Amino acid sequence: MISLETKLPGLDLKNPIMPASGCFGFGREFSELYDLNKLGAVVIKAATLNPRYGNQTPRVAETAAGMLNSIGLQNPGVETICSEELPFLSQFKTPVIANVAGSTIEEYVAVAKRLDESGLIQALELNISCPNVKEGGVQFGKDPVLAAEVTAQVKETVALPVYVKLSPNTADIVQMAKAVEAGGADGLSMINTLTGMQIDLSSKKPLLANQTGGLSGPAIKPVAIRMVYEVRQHSGLPIIGMGGISAAEDVLEFLIAGASAVAVGTANIHDPFACVNIIDRLPQLLEKYGFQNVEEAIGGGNRNEANVSRS
Repeated sequence: MISLETKLPGLDLKNPIMPASGCFGFGREFSELYDLNKLGAVVIKAATLNPRYGNQTPRVAETAAGMLNSIGLQNPGVETICSEELPFLSQFKTPVIANVAGSTIEEYVAVAKRLDESGLIQALELNISCPNVKEGGVQFGKDPVLAAEVTAQVKETVALPVYVKLSPNTADIVQMAKAVEAGGADGLSMINTLTGMQIDLSSKKPLLANQTGGLSGPAIKPVAIRMVYEVRQHSGLPIIGMGGISAAEDVLEFLIAGASAVAVGTANIHDPFACVNIIDRLPQLLEKYGFQNVEEAIGGGNRNEANVSRS
């Protein structure tokens, strides 16, 4: 029988599939459609210190191969998340990863500390890559010094494992991975969205109120695969890969490129059963391509590359 189990720092996953932050809310609506115990983990929507109402509308646009969004980290604030959302998720035997956002290093630390103290999550994901906020977000994700500093200060404050979500909107993602590794990160999440724009032909102006937004969906999968592959060659940190995953074949590509688990984002919006359909299909696909389990598939691409280099 094909095993889907995989291990990450602080996370023993029954399978490598989890919904990406921001595309699953806090799981309540999806729990009415299927049993959340089927998921490998749940990554909740970003938490900030205070409630955020997000950017002005319109803030979502469909493109030919994905979606542009400029939500702006809308969330009810970390206190409400800890008191109302996390207790709901704790009834499931599925690890919860909390996405942490902030405008300053101090805010990142305060939010991470509050979530750690809740005792209701198993890991943190530092969001230093959101392209849709004026302060924080990708401001940290483009600067290796800032990225290392926020990682180090959060790590000094919490006992939970810390994953850092990297932005593709940088000249050298390997440099960013090395920076947060030096800051003490336990793992990486990659990638976030690529900055894009859509023009409204009637008004002849950008369609989104924020002008730019983050492009997600099938269009960014080749970029994400390339970045996971490159980072895997230069960093020892485990990777949660994401970017355009909508089928089990996409998952296997990410595993072979070097990811140890994956997050499904935009696919949940047009097919709310995307995650469980992938979980059901994955064993058959692993067997088809000669893998006995998920662990065997992880990094297969890099191992093949190393073998070619040595021969």
